[in-house]
Amino acid sequence: MRNEYPRPDFVREQWQSLNGKWEFCEEGRDDKSCIEVPFVPQCKLSGIGRNMTSDKITYERTFKVSEDWKGKRILLHFGAVDYQCSVWVNGHCVGTHRGGQTPFTYDITDFLTFDEESIRVSVVDYLTDEEIPRGKQFWKERGQFIWYTQSSGIWQSVWLEPVNKAYIEWMHFTPDIDKGIVEIRYQVSDDTAYPYQIELDIGFGGTKVYAGITENNTKRGKIIVDVFRNKALCGAFHFTGWYWSPEHPYLFDVRAKLKDQDGCVDSIDTYFGMRKIHVQDGKVYLNNQPYYQKLLLDQGYWKDGLMTAPGQEDYEEDIRKAKAMGFNGCRKHEKVEDPVFLYWADKLGFLVWESMASLWSFSPQGGTAFIEEWCQVIQRDYNHPCIVVWNMMNESWGIPRVYDNVQQQHFVRAMYHMAHGLDDTRLVIGNDGWETTENDICAFHSYKHGAQGDTCQQEQFRMGVRSLEGMSHLVEKALFAKGFSYEGQPVMLTEIGGVAIRTEEDGERENKESWGYTGADDAGTFLEIYERLINAIYQSDLLCGFCYTQLADVEQEQNGLLDECHRYKTEAKEIKRINDQKASTNSFSTVE
Repeated sequence: MRNEYPRPDFVREQWQSLNGKWEFCEEGRDDKSCIEVPFVPQCKLSGIGRNMTSDKITYERTFKVSEDWKGKRILLHFGAVDYQCSVWVNGHCVGTHRGGQTPFTYDITDFLTFDEESIRVSVVDYLTDEEIPRGKQFWKERGQFIWYTQSSGIWQSVWLEPVNKAYIEWMHFTPDIDKGIVEIRYQVSDDTAYPYQIELDIGFGGTKVYAGITENNTKRGKIIVDVFRNKALCGAFHFTGWYWSPEHPYLFDVRAKLKDQDGCVDSIDTYFGMRKIHVQDGKVYLNNQPYYQKLLLDQGYWKDGLMTAPGQEDYEEDIRKAKAMGFNGCRKHEKVEDPVFLYWADKLGFLVWESMASLWSFSPQGGTAFIEEWCQVIQRDYNHPCIVVWNMMNESWGIPRVYDNVQQQHFVRAMYHMAHGLDDTRLVIGNDGWETTENDICAFHSYKHGAQGDTCQQEQFRMGVRSLEGMSHLVEKALFAKGFSYEGQPVMLTEIGGVAIRTEEDGERENKESWGYTGADDAGTFLEIYERLINAIYQSDLLCGFCYTQLADVEQEQNGLLDECHRYKTEAKEIKRINDQKASTNSFSTVE
């Protein structure tokens, strides 16, 4: 059961989980089932484990709210529900939401009895609609090529939270390592009485960095804190020792309090990292140093939980295993990940390219739905230092005619500029894989590395990754959309490999259609292939990073470095030995 605090980057002391047993019903079936939330009905951990035949499903349960919370406003939070839902409390509709990847919240105070309460969540998941963002979920026949089992309904945590009428709704931290400051923007609830005060306490490694109080008379405010001029810290660290990076994931702890004439009415614990990402001279820079990204493609799927990890320790373990193999980050693929994963990436030091689930067919209506969700993603995840790239479209999914269709080009370009308009501190990729319009990184995909024994294709790959002309013969479609060309951006291979490592258990796999782009009969052969592939990439002066496909096996895809239970398929230290042949950066931040 998922009982951890579901929003670890914005923590209040009091809360109540509504995960656990709910009553579940699918339209068209007379029987009701018991389901374990937040696991989707299609997965084993839900207790149901079958595909849905109807677009409509319903959840119901009862709960009690603590008597100690009387007089508070009670917020009902949903981490994510796929795809569209209405929520009813004690027979009253408290709200509706559209979008399967993003959170939503309702104030349900006025509908509570403080006796036994009832809640019903009515979900519509359009199983065959190609114009809604669904990512890797299949919408036709199961097991088709790269598509996975659908995930319908509640798939992230549900919980209650008591607050006063005046409370902090959100707080965003924007670090600037060049000026040594962090800009803090926040928003308070509509019922906050003016004037009010925001009290901040910022610490780093047990040392107080800042303590101050500011007064405001508006719903939103801004505070700028000069982090690097703190005298206590200057005596202990060089400035570079405070930066967040995969090698040194330094975080600043924050306690923020909202005060009015009644005293402290809200208190939250959060954190931020002093981190900068930018491009210069055809390279990606992290904290003003060229940084070589060694990423894993991460689908974020589990055998028994599908899109939901069995427990928060699974997120932590995945990141630790990836780092043990010498990777410094991941490109999340077609999925907005659980905030708990992002917390562990912040804490352990792991770069994340945040991805959005793609639609498949383009329409203005589908584009609108995508935009709405993508804006919510940026709002939710703005604070995570691990996120260095907003990575929107993938391989022209949802924009299949982008090569020469002006309307679809305008759409992906608008998404690119919108992301920069909402957040100017991160890199943005409009379309990853090919048919680039405007990207901060030219991100290309190629699996033409050559099967074992295919020396001709292997040599073509080795030579091809050294120039854009050579790359054009390795990538499935045109590198750039019509009317666009290379403008000096950093170049990365953001999908490569996909080599299936066959293990002794493969003969017993339920799915007989398992595949990879190429294969290896054993772990030793795989390591030979992997070393040849990575060496070819490292010998290229054009490339400034790569993303290997992929972290773990998922259903029919057998090309993970981990199996479908997220166990190593080969020795981690050998993968690390190969990856470590090129350093991420020539100079790491160090603490004196």
